[in-house]
Amino acid sequence: MNPFIPMGKGNIAIVDGRISVEIENNLKRLGLKVVKTAECKEVHESISYHPDIVMHPINHSTLMIAPNVFDYYGERLKKMGIKLIKGEKYLDCKYPDDIAYNVGRLQNIAIHNFKYTDEKLKYYLQKENLKFINVSQGYSKCSLAIVGEYSAITSDYPIYRKLTMLGYDILLIEPKYINLPGQKYGFIGGTNGNISKHKSVISGSLNEHPDKNQILKFFNKKNVELIYLSQKPLLDIGTIITLNSH
Repeated sequence: MNPFIPMGKGNIAIVDGRISVEIENNLKRLGLKVVKTAECKEVHESISYHPDIVMHPINHSTLMIAPNVFDYYGERLKKMGIKLIKGEKYLDCKYPDDIAYNVGRLQNIAIHNFKYTDEKLKYYLQKENLKFINVSQGYSKCSLAIVGEYSAITSDYPIYRKLTMLGYDILLIEPKYINLPGQKYGFIGGTNGNISKHKSVISGSLNEHPDKNQILKFFNKKNVELIYLSQKPLLDIGTIITLNSH
């Protein structure tokens, strides 16, 4: 099963440490304990707090975390019953030295530019019996908003084409229209997360996105309720990773 979709209802949300009070309060109203990320000073400032840059959920109870920030999460997540594994690859500022853990997931597959994936992460993904789908886009998780086990939204055409050919239901949208301070624009996958099989959250309003109607129809088709965390324009905050404490 896809670890980006919690079993039952998630009760922990790992989010960009710079999120607004509005977003934080709305996550708490959904019954989520908010764990804010620490800055990973070695990567570009724009993504230095993004969860999907510094960690990857191998399964519903196990996180692999970049060694740059491992100690910070060890103090906070182990007591919640989350198993933590330290990755091997130290992240750095220049692409592709910042993508080692940014792996997309759908049912039975992992999606990444596997030339640059952390070797230890690849080992654990293989233990999960996942098929590796190699793509040129290194920010693979950033590029995928996961809507269901077999469905996602992306603005990356090569990812769309490859996953569609494999039988997954992928909505292709226009790039841009998503804010990411310090960059020209952000990615749709970095705006959202799932709190259960039928509930998804998104960082802001879709009103300024030209594909708003298609996005809403896609969520409806998948029987997933989309919950807005803010009425401000969409902001890439690096995936909201939700987990179940044990």
